[in-house]
Amino acid sequence: MSLLRPGRRVAAVFTAAALFGSLAACGDDANTEQTGGSSDTANLTVLAASSLTDVFKSAGAAYEKEHPGTKLTFSFAGSQELAAQVRQGAPADVLVTADTQTMNGLKADIGTPTVIAKNRLVIAVGAGNPNKIAGLEDLADSKTKVVLAAPEVPVGRYSRQVLADRNITVKPVSEEPNVRAVLSKVELGEADAGMVYKTDAATAPDKTDAITIPDDQNAIASYPAATLKESQHSAAATAFVKWLSSPQAQKILRTAGFEKP
Repeated sequence: MSLLRPGRRVAAVFTAAALFGSLAACGDDANTEQTGGSSDTANLTVLAASSLTDVFKSAGAAYEKEHPGTKLTFSFAGSQELAAQVRQGAPADVLVTADTQTMNGLKADIGTPTVIAKNRLVIAVGAGNPNKIAGLEDLADSKTKVVLAAPEVPVGRYSRQVLADRNITVKPVSEEPNVRAVLSKVELGEADAGMVYKTDAATAPDKTDAITIPDDQNAIASYPAATLKESQHSAAATAFVKWLSSPQAQKILRTAGFEKP
């Protein structure tokens, strides 16, 4: 049986204590990563307007590649639906709407918004434009089945603003909860025309045509992005919102047809 001398015994105790402390620190770091407390790793939930569905999937893939510790989960819906989710306390980290009005109504729940892109309206019609719709005035024809988004939906509000400015009365055959639902009605032939964003019409080039609305008759949609104050990953959420204004993100948005902020 070997015995440690007094000096060596003390050294051994200190060595063991140091080792234990080091392991405990590692355990704390691992736990931090698992709970998402570190800004270097997080699972972010992003609530985004329906018109961002395609472009955000591309942007999300690019962001995750650039930030391997972050996983993005998108939830797409009409901006008014997203706002309702935020007010009800749905767990999320970032919100991107298709208008500033909806975002401004959530000041108590969000950080400072940043406009990341803009968009404008077109008239979506069936491929080949079988009804020969040339402009907004043609939507007033009672024989033309027109579908619009509901008034509380940003694109629905923009559409009605554009029509009202031209004193054009349209009686839609249906009012949809988001812009993609409007486009779907036209794609399926359930409507002759619908007012959508130009970026949405561009996602269905084989099934629809887009009739341009002149700039002096059109409305410009702004897309603000903001972090949610209840986010459990505030640093990572802030980083993503900031990235949406970066040259890389802006290039992805421009390629999809969105305009500069």
